[in-house]
Amino acid sequence: MSDSAGGGESGGGAGQDSEADNEPPQQPPPLLPGGAGEISEEGASPSAKRLRMSEEDVGQDQVVEPVQRHEETPTQPSSLQGRPAQTAEGDLLQCEEGGHSGKGVVVVGEEGEYHQNGEEGPKPEEEHNGDGSAESPGDGQQYVEEKRLSLDFTQNPQMLTGSWTEYSNLPENYLKGCKWAPDGSCILTNSADNVLRVYNIPPEIYSYNWDLLPEMSPVLRMAEGDTIYDYCWYPKMNSLEPDTCFLASSSRDNPVHVWDAFYGEVRASFRPYNHLDELTAAHSLCFSPDGAQLYCGFDKMVRVFHTERPGRDCEERPTIVKKQGQSGIISCFGFSPCQSVYACGSYSRCAGLYSCQDGTLLALLPTRHHGGLTHLLFSPDGNYLYTGGRKDPEILCWDLREPGRVVFSLKRNVATNQRIYFDLDQSGRYLLSGDTEGVVSVWDTHTAPPDGNEELLQPQLRFQAYWDCTNGVSIHPFMPLLATSSGQRQFPWPGDSEGDSASDTEGSGAVISQQDTRQDNVLTLWWAGPLSPAAEGSQDQSTTAAEA
Repeated sequence: MSDSAGGGESGGGAGQDSEADNEPPQQPPPLLPGGAGEISEEGASPSAKRLRMSEEDVGQDQVVEPVQRHEETPTQPSSLQGRPAQTAEGDLLQCEEGGHSGKGVVVVGEEGEYHQNGEEGPKPEEEHNGDGSAESPGDGQQYVEEKRLSLDFTQNPQMLTGSWTEYSNLPENYLKGCKWAPDGSCILTNSADNVLRVYNIPPEIYSYNWDLLPEMSPVLRMAEGDTIYDYCWYPKMNSLEPDTCFLASSSRDNPVHVWDAFYGEVRASFRPYNHLDELTAAHSLCFSPDGAQLYCGFDKMVRVFHTERPGRDCEERPTIVKKQGQSGIISCFGFSPCQSVYACGSYSRCAGLYSCQDGTLLALLPTRHHGGLTHLLFSPDGNYLYTGGRKDPEILCWDLREPGRVVFSLKRNVATNQRIYFDLDQSGRYLLSGDTEGVVSVWDTHTAPPDGNEELLQPQLRFQAYWDCTNGVSIHPFMPLLATSSGQRQFPWPGDSEGDSASDTEGSGAVISQQDTRQDNVLTLWWAGPLSPAAEGSQDQSTTAAEA
């Protein structure tokens, strides 16, 4: 989701892929309904409308490159063919009739197996809801209850597959995080080459055919023009409704772009301007839970855009009023799941709670972190807030029923300015985080004493995922799957040219330099649930592979 030092670190050049040989999609991407992005001229062809939208909303500073696509275009689900997809309130676009491509759709079959659209072979029956639409992967809680697949951290997770060749084409192309889609159908990554990548889940995972898992390859690449500060999924994203499949990203000296997760093209842009009427980049992004608004963080300012109205119109909410409030760059957001409240973390090392209605400051938490906040999360019941910072060894758990009270703290090793993500499972029991040493720690928050007072909670499990920094951890919405990402900017040890003999330089100095320039830039999938009977025999080997 963003760069470590609030945008001070660049990814070592644009490093954008160019795949001009790929054919364009048969259907143009959807058009913007109403608002700033709609072309009102009648008689213009859809392609002309799309071109004019790109020129006006995207801007001349953004170059949209062709993206890698599936070899064969997946077909629409039977419940969606012949009619536009049902849209939720606040959705950006109406879906055009016809095929779509890019990311495959995952549906639940009779035997609990999952299949992607476009896959050959017999198709499973689709379960239909009352409105006639097919059941989406977002309804996976029912699947979990039926199959009783839950997270199991009594042993090390089993490494399944990953993506590493994709990040070896450019030097120092380290990852900066990974995020599961809200419906669990795909993974989104950010890396130092300023490219957002979308990966589908290998279908072999659902049938326990883990010995046949190939290396993952991205189905979409979306290249930004400069260092990506932050990115986020649309919270109502559902693969069965293509018009809901989009994400937002912010990069240096660029407006906020909304990307189509099926076509990999820019749907719209939100252009924030400062008091000098200059375009300014958002340092953090987050959609409201209903997807109707997009919150953007700036220096002592939050700007709120309406998702259905791209352009420059927004609501400005200063975080400092009459020299009182939260200072610094707003670096991260989080929304309460049960109240109309959102939290902002800033590089001034503090967090604030605000009203969603008008942005009124409700509470300002004490400054307890040693570095600027880079990530925060609400617990599923909304009673607790977890915050973590850069160059800060602690994740703090705040009791929001008594603002200012720290219930317990979690120790992790964060020695750099890089943003190190952590994640909670759907029940709020397990919290996972990586660190700059490549270790992933798992804490059971239910073991904390209810009347604890800033006690240090010991991890239930720790395993070495990488030798390099583990900067991203994301838990699948309803399956016992983990996604982790690794890498960081490497600084080779400078050779000492004075006072050392040639033998010394060729000896210890060369070894240190070579070791420091090693790279471990990988996206990895892990299985953290019960094993099938066929796989239990190789449990010890799986544990050894996970530790490696």
